[in-house]
Amino acid sequence: MQSEACKALRKQGYLFFSKESSAALKPCMWNKRSLRGGDMCYKNKFYGISSHRCVQMTPTLKCNQNCLFCWRSMEHEVVETVECPPELIVEKIPALQKKALAGYNPSADTSTTDPALWEEALSPNMIAISLSGEPTLYSRLPELIDMLNGAGNTTFLVSNGTRPEMIGRCHPYQTYVSLDAPDRETYLKVCRPEEDYWDNIQKSLSLLGERRSAIRTTIVKGLNDFSPENYAAMYENSGASFIEVKGYMYLGYSRFRLERENMPEHSEVRDFALQISKYCNYKITDESPISRVVCMERR
Repeated sequence: MQSEACKALRKQGYLFFSKESSAALKPCMWNKRSLRGGDMCYKNKFYGISSHRCVQMTPTLKCNQNCLFCWRSMEHEVVETVECPPELIVEKIPALQKKALAGYNPSADTSTTDPALWEEALSPNMIAISLSGEPTLYSRLPELIDMLNGAGNTTFLVSNGTRPEMIGRCHPYQTYVSLDAPDRETYLKVCRPEEDYWDNIQKSLSLLGERRSAIRTTIVKGLNDFSPENYAAMYENSGASFIEVKGYMYLGYSRFRLERENMPEHSEVRDFALQISKYCNYKITDESPISRVVCMERR
């Protein structure tokens, strides 16, 4: 891998599974906050996931889109030379997670970290394949997910939907597909794909009715927050179990591409979700204002 890219990512808290691959792990803010008795992320509220036992990882940092709203550093792209074997990823997850959370060990910080939660965190049971990059570009993804499932984990796969044939071969507990535009023109402008994958995304959406699934739409104020009827039609046709309408957050490297004004308030996200609900059979069932996200389910 490129040494400068690797160095920059390590400074951001990424831990790599091997020297040759870009498979990486990095605990999220909610994972660390929950260890100290703080709030858990909206996945706990919507789906019952325990944030302190959740691992955020990816088998590859490669991506075939350059979304304007993505917080990752496109200036520090990793060139992967060898894919990390799935068995190595599964084997090293507990050790890497423990290393990443070392600063939260209650023996070093007894006043803030809950010892019981810490012990549970050392045995993670939820794997969110969603850190960065596009996981369906990893050729052994179906095998990796099967191994993680077989080890007793709950698995969430988060994909941009550009490779429907790979999504069809994977069997996670819940499949996420991103839909961040109401039409092809907006998709090309906001997601900036290497190729026009709009039709591929539609194929991926068509697979969601056959499994536990969610569509995630990141709303960027002034760029893709229009045509609620178009979003509604695609949601309805997909048959997805859940819809997440989420506001863009002005974080990370996205700040070099967008303005703070592009970050909608939670009230604006909720209002847009309500507009969408007028055109389909999905209705708001829950929300998390701190994360600016609304959950919708088929009525």
